[in-house]
Amino acid sequence: MSHAIRRKLKGNILKGLVYFCAIFTVLLLIALLGYIFVRGIPNITWQLLSTKPSAIRDTIGILPNILNTLYMILLTLLIALPLGVGAAVYLTEYAKNRVFARIIEFTTETLSGIPSIIYGLVGMLVFVKVLGFGTSLLSGSLTLVIMILPTIIRTTQESLKTVPASYREGALGLGATKWHMIRTIVLPSSISGIVTGCILSVGRIVGESAALLFTAGSATVIADNILEAYTRGGGTLSVALYIYASERAEFGVAFAIAAILLVMVFILNCLAKLAEKKLKRD
Repeated sequence: MSHAIRRKLKGNILKGLVYFCAIFTVLLLIALLGYIFVRGIPNITWQLLSTKPSAIRDTIGILPNILNTLYMILLTLLIALPLGVGAAVYLTEYAKNRVFARIIEFTTETLSGIPSIIYGLVGMLVFVKVLGFGTSLLSGSLTLVIMILPTIIRTTQESLKTVPASYREGALGLGATKWHMIRTIVLPSSISGIVTGCILSVGRIVGESAALLFTAGSATVIADNILEAYTRGGGTLSVALYIYASERAEFGVAFAIAAILLVMVFILNCLAKLAEKKLKRD
């Protein structure tokens, strides 16, 4: 067998393996989503979505958990996005001491690998006990901010690095200040990476339960307004899923919550993509 034939055969084998891996991943995703939706959708009712649980009436409702999840996403992103994007801009555009910058990058990579239960313990000690915020959505949101900061920083930083240096040189050559150049040229060109970090962060927020059990609790009380909600404890959908599946053995409700979580993440991701397109047009 000639060298050319052997090389072509190896190429075809590797190509086939790549296709197999891709198809297997897609089929695995379809099977997982299909199983959750088949088990969960029949258990989704209007009463489940629009009421809170009641021991007196012996009913189950997840409206407080839905609201708490949305409150948690809102506050966490409002705090984490400016901090994460600002840190990435500093590391990429302003940091002169590369040793210091590498230390920060190593720190963020280390933070991303810490188990969430450790974040929960630290959040309980710092935010709940030391700072006196108590078991509340505020404590949970601040804990999640620390958890998702590495993701936002790294994705934004990598996106900023893809902006050609000629863009920066051209803007500075035309007399723009460095901050004006960053604000009008660099950040709009790297908006895709920022949105990617936002999407990954939303998935982390929505799926987190261990850290929130320590910091936000599992209460199912509906607050009168959003400000009051952040001063009170409350369980998110992921916490409710854990409780209904592991402690109450209500697997039908657990699968319903899982299906709702998937739909919620999909909608939030679509909104993020729409925001990305709008920002690119502007």
